[in-house]
Amino acid sequence: MILINLLPHREAKRRQRKQAFFVGVGLSVAAGLVIAGVWYMLLQQLMANQQARNQFLTDEIARLDLQIKDIASLRAEIDALKARQKAVEDLQTDRNTPVRLLDELVKQSPEGVYFTSIRQSGQQVQLTGIAQSNERVSELLRNLLYNSTWLEQPDLVEIRSVNVPVALGSRESRRLFEYQLRVRIKQPAAPAAAAAAPGASAPAPAKAS
Repeated sequence: MILINLLPHREAKRRQRKQAFFVGVGLSVAAGLVIAGVWYMLLQQLMANQQARNQFLTDEIARLDLQIKDIASLRAEIDALKARQKAVEDLQTDRNTPVRLLDELVKQSPEGVYFTSIRQSGQQVQLTGIAQSNERVSELLRNLLYNSTWLEQPDLVEIRSVNVPVALGSRESRRLFEYQLRVRIKQPAAPAAAAAAPGASAPAPAKAS
C-alpha cells in the first residue's frame, strides 16, 4: 500500500528551523546575560576590594599624619629643652668665668708682675699693670700663650717705662714698666676638657716660682 503525504512538509521543516534558530538565539542571549551578570558581579567585587584597600590606605595615612605631628611636636619640645639646657650651661659658664679668669691670671703671672686693671668684654679681656722689667712681661706672655688652659691669643698692646715713687710722699722713685695687653678667654670644647683643666694647669705655679 502506498502512502502519500499531502501535508506541506516543507513549511513544517521551515517552521522547525525557525524555532530552532530562535531557541538558539534565546539560549545565546541567556548565556550572554549570565556571563555579563557574572562579569558584573566580579567587577563589583573587585571594585569593593579596591575601595576597601583605598580606605585602609587612607586610614593608615591619617594615622601616620597624626604620628608625624606628634613627632614634630616632640622634636619642638626637644629643641626647646636643648635651648634651655644651653642657656643654663651658658649662664653657669658665665658665672664661673670671672673666677676662672682671676685664678688663671694668678697662676700664669710671674713674680714682679702686677695687675692694676682688668676689663672683660665678651670673651676679650684687657689687662693693664706694672712689671719690674720687660723680661717679666715677656714671661707673662709666654705663660699665657703656652701654659694657660683658659686663656689664649695674648697680644701686647703697649709697654712703657714709668717712674714710680718708692713710698708715698717720697722723692725717691723707681723705674718700672707699665704694660697693656689683650687676651682671649678660651671656651672648653667639651666637659672633659674642663675636668682636665685643673690637672693641666696645676704645674704652672711651680714654673712661675
